[in-house]
Amino acid sequence: MTSTFSFFKAATRWSKNHKFFLTSFGVLAGGGSSLIYALEQSIHASNDAAHVAKQKWNHNGWFDTLDHASVRRGWEVYKNVCAACHSIEYLAYRELVGACLTEDEAKAEAAEQLIEDGPDETGAMFKRPGKLSDLLPKPYPNEEAARYANGGAYPPDLTYITQARIDGENYIFSLLTGYMDPPAGVTLAENQHYNPYFPGGAIGMAQALYDEIIEYSDGTPATQSQCAKDVITFLKWCAEPEHDTRKLFAMKAFTILGVLNLVVWYLHRHYWSVLKNRKILRSPLFKK
Repeated sequence: MTSTFSFFKAATRWSKNHKFFLTSFGVLAGGGSSLIYALEQSIHASNDAAHVAKQKWNHNGWFDTLDHASVRRGWEVYKNVCAACHSIEYLAYRELVGACLTEDEAKAEAAEQLIEDGPDETGAMFKRPGKLSDLLPKPYPNEEAARYANGGAYPPDLTYITQARIDGENYIFSLLTGYMDPPAGVTLAENQHYNPYFPGGAIGMAQALYDEIIEYSDGTPATQSQCAKDVITFLKWCAEPEHDTRKLFAMKAFTILGVLNLVVWYLHRHYWSVLKNRKILRSPLFKK
């Protein structure tokens, strides 16, 4: 109580500039917090969407890395299913090397694509086989062509999709595996499909994943849920290619900090032991 009274007593002696600064800081802090909360709420799924179930992902732990066998299978799902409509325009073929493909496999994948290049000596553009430095090609030349081919819906780029959605991996998994017939009373427009995990329930993307829709090169059964898990793990890697390296450095940092804490604790005990263990005796010579 006394400390509180002292604080307010001291506050009365503050200058006008000091008070103005503190007031402005409080207003800005409150306004900034309100803005952040409003923006955060604006990107949440609507209240009419079904609750997203939590899945157990191998990479969610503090020191858990991505399952690179799953990343490789996810690349196969993306290449054979998703790439028909969705792009990963910020990923180059060279980044696939060591993550889900060997260098020779990545070169072969790139060479299958015809990339527009140029101009040549005549000023004309030309097509050439892809190489490792090329970005993955887009399925459509522009947004208008994409909307026209998909009934007005625009397939989003998937490079950072796991970070661009609240509860990214869980939401995408629920979306990919949650298609069903619309309930009674729900009317869908032409080229729309019902998915309770999508805001409003009506989504322009048709169900893309089914059991055995592809055949994995490693022989893993390609069930719908397995395909969804693998492609999401691949997209997680696309959004965070430094994921494993970051956790490796964190593990090294925690190890070093743990050793340093022991050293600091020992030095603290060593240097302060003399002062903390001393005894102060009152001499009887100084008694009154």
